[in-house]
Amino acid sequence: MTDSVVTRLRAAGCVFAEEEAALLESSAGDVEALVARRVAGEPLEQVLGWAEFAGLRVRVAPGVFVPRRRSEFLVAQAQALAVPGEVVVDACCGSGAIGAALLAARPSLVLHATDVDPAAVACARENLPEAAGVHVGDLLDALPASLAGRVDVIVASTPYVPTDALADMPPEARDHEPRAALDGGGDGIDVVRRLALGAPAWLRPGGHLLVECAEHQADVAREALVAVGFDAVVHHDDDRDATVVVGVLH
Repeated sequence: MTDSVVTRLRAAGCVFAEEEAALLESSAGDVEALVARRVAGEPLEQVLGWAEFAGLRVRVAPGVFVPRRRSEFLVAQAQALAVPGEVVVDACCGSGAIGAALLAARPSLVLHATDVDPAAVACARENLPEAAGVHVGDLLDALPASLAGRVDVIVASTPYVPTDALADMPPEARDHEPRAALDGGGDGIDVVRRLALGAPAWLRPGGHLLVECAEHQADVAREALVAVGFDAVVHHDDDRDATVVVGVLH
């Protein structure tokens, strides 16, 4: 690891400059070009082309939402509910990291993943096995009609940043990740509401909907599920600062 790379990264505001320098210098790419991209503010995971998530190395293409480690709690909650062989949908899948982690733990699951962003779907196809269904479209509308009423678990890390708060996000997220993967509307829960509204048509009776949100949004998100026929509870993980609302369809 060269001191000059560490110095440049630190000057650019990279808190973990030594660790990032080691990762960049061990990459197979042009180190100078990679460092320049990172110094310009591109997320480290997009520069490297991968992110570590739930023990996996997940492909992350430029311009695709970077999976957050807090979403490992969402995976754990879904894993506890998904029985081998059941149908699971990863909505707002981004790179497909959540679905990939679920399949790593439960290989016999029948997985479908959806995202409105074609670049994210292309990335998810690289991270998910060929047997998984990966679909471009808005939330659950992207699913094959044959799945209606047959899905056991829907899991989603939806956009949940309030629109007015987008400008306050770190530049690497605000400038390099798609707005559609971040913007959750006025209170951050608009996409959760739309997902909850559409989910009953796809879930079997007793099926589960799991959504990630910020801790301060949990009560509003839970109410969104209850309003359309779910019994819903909130789970929080202090270690990851992660919050998940789990609903079961009546």
